[in-house]
Amino acid sequence: MNPILSTIIYSIIGIVLCLLGYKIFDIATPFKLDDEIQKGNTAAGVVVSGIFIAVAIIVAASII
Repeated sequence: MNPILSTIIYSIIGIVLCLLGYKIFDIATPFKLDDEIQKGNTAAGVVVSGIFIAVAIIVAASII
């Protein structure tokens, strides 16, 4: 497969999986992360960044 095309496909898959992981975590918690971040809750922002990093590591390992 063309390397540029495969990079684009894997990027789209990675972004979709990161968003899916975020939504699943948001449903599992008793509060809405979006609302907490808008209120200025720094801890909620750190949790969201941790979710994205964790899912990205898993996706990268599965691609390699």
